[in-house]
Amino acid sequence: MTPPRPPSGRQRSLRDYSESEKMDVTGSWDTLEWTKLDSASGSGSFANLSCLLESERVIIEGYGVVLFNTDEAGTLLVTNFRILFLSEGTRKVIPLGTIPLATIEKFNKMVLKVQSSPRQSDKNPPRRLLQVTGKDMRIIVYGFRPRTKKRRAVFEALLKCSKPERVWDLYTFACGPFKFGNANPKERLLNEYFRLLGKSSLRASMDMIEDGSFTLSNELWRISDLNSNYNLCQTYPFAFMVPKSISDEVLLQACSFRARCRLPVITWCQPGSGAVLARSSQPLVGLMMNMRSNFDEKLVAAFCSQLPGAKGERRKLYIADARPRKNALANGAMGGGSESSSNYFQSEIVFFGIDNIHAMRESFSRLRDYLDMHGTTSSDGRSSFLRHGGWTWGGGNLSSMSASVSLLGDSGWLIHIQSVLAGAAWIAARVAMESASVLVHCSDGWDRTTQLVSLACLLLDPYYRTFTGFQALVEKDWLAFGHPFSDRVGMPNISGSGNFDLPRQSSSTGSFPSSPVRQSSGSASSQSSSSSHGHNNYSPIFMQWIDSVSQLMRMYPCAFEFSPTFLVDFMDCLLSCRFGNFLCNSEKERQQCGIPDACGCLWAYLTDMRSFNATSHVHCNPFYDPLKYDGPLLPPAASLAPTLWPQFHLRWACPEEAKAADIGVQCRAMTVKYSEMQKEKEAAERRVDEISFAMESLSAELLRERHMSWSARESANQATKEYTALTRAVQSLGCKVNFTTSDVEDDPRTCALENNPRRRNRHGNNSDISVSISLMSEENRAGNPIGRACEALCPLRTREGVCRWPEAGCAHVGSQFVGLKANFDAFDRLAIDDSYFQPE
Repeated sequence: MTPPRPPSGRQRSLRDYSESEKMDVTGSWDTLEWTKLDSASGSGSFANLSCLLESERVIIEGYGVVLFNTDEAGTLLVTNFRILFLSEGTRKVIPLGTIPLATIEKFNKMVLKVQSSPRQSDKNPPRRLLQVTGKDMRIIVYGFRPRTKKRRAVFEALLKCSKPERVWDLYTFACGPFKFGNANPKERLLNEYFRLLGKSSLRASMDMIEDGSFTLSNELWRISDLNSNYNLCQTYPFAFMVPKSISDEVLLQACSFRARCRLPVITWCQPGSGAVLARSSQPLVGLMMNMRSNFDEKLVAAFCSQLPGAKGERRKLYIADARPRKNALANGAMGGGSESSSNYFQSEIVFFGIDNIHAMRESFSRLRDYLDMHGTTSSDGRSSFLRHGGWTWGGGNLSSMSASVSLLGDSGWLIHIQSVLAGAAWIAARVAMESASVLVHCSDGWDRTTQLVSLACLLLDPYYRTFTGFQALVEKDWLAFGHPFSDRVGMPNISGSGNFDLPRQSSSTGSFPSSPVRQSSGSASSQSSSSSHGHNNYSPIFMQWIDSVSQLMRMYPCAFEFSPTFLVDFMDCLLSCRFGNFLCNSEKERQQCGIPDACGCLWAYLTDMRSFNATSHVHCNPFYDPLKYDGPLLPPAASLAPTLWPQFHLRWACPEEAKAADIGVQCRAMTVKYSEMQKEKEAAERRVDEISFAMESLSAELLRERHMSWSARESANQATKEYTALTRAVQSLGCKVNFTTSDVEDDPRTCALENNPRRRNRHGNNSDISVSISLMSEENRAGNPIGRACEALCPLRTREGVCRWPEAGCAHVGSQFVGLKANFDAFDRLAIDDSYFQPE
């Protein structure tokens, strides 16, 4: 049987074929657009990629690789920091196929045989696959071209680079601090102690650490330097807080009664009431549960300080054992166990029933398989029931669907999260509501104890729900108090050998190693492999705590300054080991390796990311309301029902759904848009103000011009009247007035006044008006009625019209002519602009 012909013009991806077509027919592998490149021709072409980080170099290049999850063809690069998958043509980084080497949990080669007809047996070689399982909830499968050795080269490069034998071989040491220098974490720890003691005005310094002057105290508690050289407890910080009434001699005696010498110390104290959260490891009571220590009992009793306002009444003490009761009793066979309330003053023992690291590891693995199986980017290229008609659900049978969905519950991850949340909420309620003190421990006091104590601090103290407070909380309870990050994250420790074992050169024939549901489908034989963590200390304890924090953020969306995206980026930085903050297993080991000076700081990197956009950055919670949530958070039991964390759990399996679940992103986009519109509004208002000012100026200028025009018009009217009267008077005397215009360019006086609008005619030329008065000819005088009247009235004329004094002239007319000429000279000096004589 041959596969159906794909639509013309485009090829079909693996997701377009049915289950039988994928496994029983030939040609589906050939439908992928393999890159037809000669590997030799592209050698060294990726050395200067812009996406490479500081000191990141390419080790091996694999051409013609297909990201099996999404059927994307591209180039796979292995660097000294990560696997880079670049899309074909654009060379853009594909996030799903790009994973830091330290984030890889395991990887193995696979050969998937495809059944084919006899005629096509030579055309369908087995599929050469490389499966990479990440610690960040993704399973990636890369497909390589047949008959090439690229898969082997990539596999060997991963064997060499992904799990270095020494901690100094990690990328972070090659990169160095770069621009993310790390301040001394000891100073930050002391600053947090000063805050808890009510001495926030003081700032720690290296001089203070070297001369031992940091041992401050208040009326109840003090900072001890008994472990300054890590001689008391190698996994405790150089300084810790204890009751002020307990001497160092008592501490030295009490530490031997606790596992790994992790004696009870204070991790948080309530300023008003004096209640404390304390932590330790399990007591060494032995198999018969009858071993005691007076020094340990005295130290624990000191946590029951006097209640404020009560005469001699001391607070109650709860001893919270994070383990199931049966596990605590079983540890008695190895010398451990749990306290007896009869031996400790005013105490009550409570068991929280939280499972150990091995149960958490298996739960995480089952959750990852579930998400990969039913996501949109499944590692085997298959689609779930919700997208394609139910062919992966056994024909859409309801019972098979229910069985598949129940895998989420079978993973137990959400149940473990609920146990941690419930325990932390119970501890916070005892401190906030009863002013009681609580001592928390598990077996060693660095896994479940740290989860409960740090989560309870987050509930009790609003400071820890800010960026700076969250950093202080993580550095105090997780780093300073010795959570073994190298063992739990799976990195080499200071001894030079890691506890993280990888499956070596394992090949399989068949389908993907996965959950029982996928194996029971009968489509292909499954690879028989056991968990890669069967005998090591890898466990996602810190990831589980971050998940618990995200559940609290879902319940109280306005109580945290940071967003879920901040937690995701924080976890990515931690798992990638790009920075040195979380290397090694204790503060002592990090100091021995010189990590604060040799490696970059994760906190500085995250702070630098936020510095560009301030409060609009994706790490900032747009709903944060510190005034509303300025006290403890006490969630009721009914609200402690956890769900999947979309931003982290679904970002690889269901990327679109993960983005849609983050309402903060939508709110932030609206905030940015509102800010842009606000800026545009302010710019428009400034423009309006400028235009209004210009209009006011123009209006004032127009009023001045109107006033000047009115004055000129009045002057012009008066001059016109005078001109008419004078003209009539001259003509009545038998004279005529001649007006002539002449240019005055050569006149310096005229040139100086050429810019004066009153000296310009309407054509813009400078000119001068000359006036001449002459006697009219006899013909003109005869035709002039005024002249005839004058001649009729003149006493010097005879009836015949002859002048009686013709030789002497008319003295009367001559005198009047002189006066008129003087008037016209004065009128000429008025210099009225011709434009004022124009008709309105």
